[in-house]
Amino acid sequence: MTGIRIGQGFDVHAFGDGDHIVLGGVRIAHDRGVVAHSDGDVAIHALCDALLGALALGDIGQHFPPTDARWKDADSRTFLRHCVALAAQRGWRVGNADVTVICERPKVGPHAGAIRECLAADMGVEMDAVSIKATTTERLGFTGRGEGIAAQAVVLLVR
Repeated sequence: MTGIRIGQGFDVHAFGDGDHIVLGGVRIAHDRGVVAHSDGDVAIHALCDALLGALALGDIGQHFPPTDARWKDADSRTFLRHCVALAAQRGWRVGNADVTVICERPKVGPHAGAIRECLAADMGVEMDAVSIKATTTERLGFTGRGEGIAAQAVVLLVR
């Protein structure tokens, strides 16, 4: 079967100074920011790794190295659009994407619609092809202690 490919991605960032995070391209007020070279959008970074994995093109760090000053404080939506374009150049399009955000806070649910809308626009799909879910780790581990935020993503590419 050569008409579909699947990729999965994961990203994590520690919380640090700041008054907001960016999640799925949406700015969300929070009592902390994230420690990152770019805007630290874990949802988009996981999606990019899923896309790049499905294409067998490495990972986000190879395409947007954190050592490159061009990407300092960069909008991660740029990364996502680039990865979608790489897929299109190779004859692939996004069939659907499923993202799970892992954190105790901020609460993702109130922002899920805006995040889905933003990601759907950047991937060139309808909103019903994008799922955003959130979970906690029941106060276990670094996310449970409120030290950071993580996301995992799965993407299906179709010819």
